[in-house]
Amino acid sequence: MKESFDKIWKMLGLRYKSHPWHGIEIGKDAPDLVSSFIEVIPSDTVKYEIDKKSGYLMIDRPQKFSNIVPAMYGFVPQTLCKKEVAKYCMEKTGRKNIVGDDDPLDICVLTEREVTHGNIIVPAIPIGGFRMIDGGEADDKIIAVLKNDEMYAQWNDINDIPENVLNRLKHYFLTYKQLPGEDPKCEITHVYGKAEAHEVIRRSYKDYQNEYGNLEEVLSFTMLEAMHFGSRQQKMLEDL
Repeated sequence: MKESFDKIWKMLGLRYKSHPWHGIEIGKDAPDLVSSFIEVIPSDTVKYEIDKKSGYLMIDRPQKFSNIVPAMYGFVPQTLCKKEVAKYCMEKTGRKNIVGDDDPLDICVLTEREVTHGNIIVPAIPIGGFRMIDGGEADDKIIAVLKNDEMYAQWNDINDIPENVLNRLKHYFLTYKQLPGEDPKCEITHVYGKAEAHEVIRRSYKDYQNEYGNLEEVLSFTMLEAMHFGSRQQKMLEDL
């Protein structure tokens, strides 16, 4: 039976495009090495975001003023910021009534190479992150380096990143939703290292599993039920 389902999934993979959030695996070596789906790159003048229903990129909004993302920016597939991520945020900040933002976990991937477009899968090594709160919602930003990058692969933890690079990343996330005259919407309570980044990734993966379960297993059983239903219907027609 398993071989039959594996064959079905292989054929579906040849025929249909996988949903970037659900169909791409987080990676067998996570959280040390994770798959990252990149939505936005530094040269983009608009902010792209995944459409959760279709899996295609859509235009979220034009980038505000001169605020341009300073790294490849996207999310970690098969993650979700919900109860476990919010709980961890409250534990670390002492805040109450924090909830998850109900989105996949955001990630910035640093590389010295010029990447010319998004909508790509990138192998990334998490080395830290920002504990960000956006309107009472936990909205962590994982900071990672591109696997095998000639320059940045030597950075093993957040403390290895030069302060000016961190400040550039902080500035983007603290201002990317803010218009002139408005009060700040986002705050970064902590800059954390690799160990906490790994814990955030683990918790976001657990949140995803709690919300969606094993989608391949669920869909496999659904296909099995559909085949059984089809067989019963065929038998009824033959008996008429």
